[in-house]
Amino acid sequence: MKIGFIGLGIMGRPMALNLKAAGHELFVPDRRSLTDEIRAAATVEADAAAVAEHSDVIILMVPDTPDVERVLFGAHGVAEGLSTGKLVIDMSSISPVATKGFAERIAALGCGYLDAPVSGGEVGAKAASLTIMVGGATTDFDRAKPLFDLMGKNITHVGEAPGSGQVCKVANQIIVALNIQAVAEALTFAKKAGADPAKVRTALMGGFANSRILEVHAERMINRTFAPGFRIRLHQKDLNLALSSAREMGMALPNTAIAQQMFSTVVAAGGADLDHSALVQAIELMAGM
Repeated sequence: MKIGFIGLGIMGRPMALNLKAAGHELFVPDRRSLTDEIRAAATVEADAAAVAEHSDVIILMVPDTPDVERVLFGAHGVAEGLSTGKLVIDMSSISPVATKGFAERIAALGCGYLDAPVSGGEVGAKAASLTIMVGGATTDFDRAKPLFDLMGKNITHVGEAPGSGQVCKVANQIIVALNIQAVAEALTFAKKAGADPAKVRTALMGGFANSRILEVHAERMINRTFAPGFRIRLHQKDLNLALSSAREMGMALPNTAIAQQMFSTVVAAGGADLDHSALVQAIELMAGM
């Protein structure tokens, strides 16, 4: 296929390169930040409209809801380059409510729209092992499935309604945040009590407490390697979506709110662009460590 890819950051870049490695043709908008590797792998177009004009499928992987709206409907945006029958796939993590509106506007142009946020971080993007949660029409999902198979391993069509994938991703981010907080508390407790946190982690990985967070993020906490696989400020954006949606539905997410405050503590100390495993710094601060 001819694939337009917009959003070539920490995760978007390896996702796009996995599509290219499988033989698909890539089109990307010109940006100063484009790496030499991407420039060699893709046809570089002037803007998002030109990318959409030359592509059958247009994939977005940008940080937040306003970014998706700008890329789709801003000046020289994707919508200007669409023609009947093309498919837009938003793999960003954004507002489920806004997603419904975006899908309606793209459908009015005679094109398909899928929301397909991902989980798995930079490691999953590079290994093509991402979890992909998809909302949208079954016909569009079937068309996109071969592409999803090149970027991920656990691919679920959550529902026909636009925004279904985004709802699932918000739920995912709640679980991830609370697991990071639990692991951070456990390791800090162990260290404060005089145990070796690395050996505690090894022991726990053999029992019911084992998880991907314990496997990957606990090691980062122990080794103090907080280079971003997924930045705290982006996880905070996702938790804001969870908390605002909960308010609209009249429900409480008490532990999600606490995790958000723990992230805010790290942000206040200048850590907004650290990996979200750096939440441990907030727990350590409260432990006097």
